[in-house]
Amino acid sequence: MMTRGILTFVLCLAFAGMVIAADSGSVERNKQPIHIKSNMLTTDSDKQTATFTGKVVARQADVTIYCDRMIIYYSEKDKQQEVDKIEGFGNVRVLQADKIGLGGHGIYLSKEGKIILDDNPKVYQGEDEVSGKVITYFLDTERSEVTSDPDTRVMAIIHPKEKGKDGNKKP
Repeated sequence: MMTRGILTFVLCLAFAGMVIAADSGSVERNKQPIHIKSNMLTTDSDKQTATFTGKVVARQADVTIYCDRMIIYYSEKDKQQEVDKIEGFGNVRVLQADKIGLGGHGIYLSKEGKIILDDNPKVYQGEDEVSGKVITYFLDTERSEVTSDPDTRVMAIIHPKEKGKDGNKKP
C-alpha cells in the first residue's frame, strides 16, 4: 500500500509542471513535465516533500538544474498536487540558453518564473560575469537583480562586444 502511495506521488510530481503562472513564458514552461534524475529519492507525505540526493539533474523545458541535494515542496490544490518551490543544495548549477548560474544554494520558484541563488553566487553569459550576495534571475523577462551587503559587494565583468555581434545581451 505504501509503495502505491509513493508511486502515486512520483506520478503526480511528474505532472506538477502544469501550474498556473502569471505570464505566457512561465505558462509554457510550467506545462512541461519536470524530469529528475538522482541516486536516491525520499518522499514525506506529511511534510509534502520529495528529496532527491546524489548527482541530481532536474530539467523543465529550457531550464536545467544540477545539485547535490534537491527538495521539492508541493501542495494540494483542487485535488491536484502542485510544486510550490524547488530548492537545491550543494554545487548548484542552473542552465538556461547561454546563461549559467552557480551557487551553494538555489531556489526555483516556477510559478513566478524566477531563480534565487546565494552562497557565493555567480552568473555567466558568454565571457561576462556577475557576482554578489544574492542573485535573483527572472527567467521570462531576462531580468536580474544582484544584491550585496557590507561584506560582499556586487561585481560585474562585462566584455565589449565586436561590431556585428549581439551586444545587447548582458548577464
